[in-house]
Amino acid sequence: MRQPVEVLDLLDPVLGHHIVNALGWRSLRPLQEAAVEPLLGGEDAVLLAPTAGGKTEAAVFPLLTRMNRHGWKGTSVLYVCPLKALLNNLHPRLRTYAEWLGRTVELWHGDVTTPRRRRILSHRPDILLTTPESLESMLVSTHVDHRVFFSGLHAVVVDEVHAFAGDDRGWHLLAVLERLSHVVGRPLQRVGLSATVGNPDELLTWLQGSGQGRRPARVIAPHLGETEPGTAAAPAAPPTAAAPSPSGDIELDYVGSVANAATVIAALHRGEKRLVFCESRRTVEELGEQLRRKGVTTFLSHASLSVAERRRAEDAFAEARDCVIVSTSTLELGIDVGDLDRIIQLDAPSTVASFLQRLGRTGRRPGASRNCLFLALDEAGLLSAAALLLQWSRGWVEPVVAPPEPRHLVTQQLLALCLQEHRVGENLWREWWGGIGPFGPGAAPVVRHLVEQGYLEQDGGVLFIGPEAERRYGHRHFMNLTAVFTAPPEFAVYNGRSEIGRTDPDLLTEEVAGPRKLLLAGRSWLVTYIDWSRRRCFVEPTDEGGRARWSGFGGDRVCSFALTRAARDVLLGADPPVSLTKRAAVRLTKARDAHTDSVHPDGTVVTRLPDGDIRWWTWAGHRANATLAASLPSVVAPQRRFADHWIRLRDDVTPARWKTAVADAAAGMCLPEVDARAVRGLKFGEALPPRLAEATLAARTADEEGARAVLAAPVRFTTLARQ
Repeated sequence: MRQPVEVLDLLDPVLGHHIVNALGWRSLRPLQEAAVEPLLGGEDAVLLAPTAGGKTEAAVFPLLTRMNRHGWKGTSVLYVCPLKALLNNLHPRLRTYAEWLGRTVELWHGDVTTPRRRRILSHRPDILLTTPESLESMLVSTHVDHRVFFSGLHAVVVDEVHAFAGDDRGWHLLAVLERLSHVVGRPLQRVGLSATVGNPDELLTWLQGSGQGRRPARVIAPHLGETEPGTAAAPAAPPTAAAPSPSGDIELDYVGSVANAATVIAALHRGEKRLVFCESRRTVEELGEQLRRKGVTTFLSHASLSVAERRRAEDAFAEARDCVIVSTSTLELGIDVGDLDRIIQLDAPSTVASFLQRLGRTGRRPGASRNCLFLALDEAGLLSAAALLLQWSRGWVEPVVAPPEPRHLVTQQLLALCLQEHRVGENLWREWWGGIGPFGPGAAPVVRHLVEQGYLEQDGGVLFIGPEAERRYGHRHFMNLTAVFTAPPEFAVYNGRSEIGRTDPDLLTEEVAGPRKLLLAGRSWLVTYIDWSRRRCFVEPTDEGGRARWSGFGGDRVCSFALTRAARDVLLGADPPVSLTKRAAVRLTKARDAHTDSVHPDGTVVTRLPDGDIRWWTWAGHRANATLAASLPSVVAPQRRFADHWIRLRDDVTPARWKTAVADAAAGMCLPEVDARAVRGLKFGEALPPRLAEATLAARTADEEGARAVLAAPVRFTTLARQ
């Protein structure tokens, strides 16, 4: 490997001068050194590093060098992020780097004003910071000549690529990148930036799209010893291969309520800057209000607060010292909120990967260590936190897996392509996506259905937008077609002319005794007027008594097979190697005593209660249990059938019937049943044949591997005596 000075010399000399003199860096970080040569050579790559590991510079410095060395003109690099706030945060830094070389950087997302967009279109920046949805809007807009604007495009950087790859926004991003490649007539260099994941090779394969196996690619992660080039087609290493060793100051406490959590936070770590993560917007609001009552300088951040409210909070927090900001996952990604002293987590995040991302927000100062205080609000939260920390201590991180069978996005992309091109040859649409994933020959039934139902018109060998698509999606120039998620309806909340945020309409319609009050931005508000037609409500400050609520299509949190099994291990006596307070240890002992009959080290347990209730304690997670329930109809109860930890069985089940049912299930697993309400929540699902919409959701709620692992384990039948 080259020495650091030699690697720095490979960059543009003007850039190297400013790195040393303006930034004061004596050398590049290991990730930045390792990325220079492959990115200068045009390779695709995934750059892995913990939070604040220098990933942005590792990607941008070589690409700026390529830009100058090869004389790229116009918008030649796209920098794509999952959050507008992250783009806003990155813009000043990237603009500084680009200006060193006489290059320009601009923002393009939903909050950018029309006059500014016009300036961008007339003076194309060298680097454009944007989101996938805004890219889609540019491709379909009648105000953007996308062939001219993107004609100089050569490379795409995808920040927080793991956040895309694990859900439908990832499929949407891949499809848009394939269309962009088709527009410019060349493959685009693709560089993904990611925190630690369990399957980096598969993530790189996914990111390459139709370029897989055709373009050189590598995972670059010096801290893991992975910098060698490869085809990105080899099977991924086990999840443990990419996980860091446990480190830092981690403590687990049990507090029992949000009010008690506020008391602990107010009493501990005074004088420090603390970031508190909660798993719901409602908890953020309740904790924020409790902390303010205790005189703690408190700021809030979550998706239903207005942009201005969030920015004020984040700016104030970045400049303050003795304060707390309470947030959902909106501050989990790389938005800079200043120099943090401590992370506090109420209950547990849904994944180890999220915990690593949050933990990485601390320990950035020299001599500081990464830290996190877990405050469990109830026994379930304590068990979830202990299970997550146990998995983390084992060096395990979730593999990032794209959701299977995204047929609804095939629908969205076909309609968007017809908007973009106006007319598409009825047999040429496949070329636009290079045959990736669901966009190959398997999409033909979707195309036929769209034509049959009038979403697309077919005439003279070409496809174009039909009347049904106009009716459903044509409002405001098809703006609803560029977003791949359905958001529940919310009312905007105003105090005078200032928007505070948005609230669930149920809070405005339910019967209440006395004045109607809301809790938003950590304060209580009295509702003074509701504008039903414009979905707005107006409020004035009040002392207390406000309530917060938001609904969504996701329902309760779904636990994975791995984390649910880790919870079982905790109940069987495994302690995570972190500091447990006395309260947490006592409560964990009580939980173990309560679950003595539902866990066994040698397999699963079926318990028959005196009231006749029979439960099979699988400890397999929601998706595996959904798969098992569908595959064992002769022994599973028809109603209230399963949760993350157990499956309810018929009251007439016997060991003999059980053995027959298990043998039948092992011979062929079934997909879970799909609720019709869930199909209605699938964006663009109404444009799919009903059977395909149901099949899409069924595939996404299944875990056959976890189900088979449970079926293969021994089962113990026990009858519990009446207490």
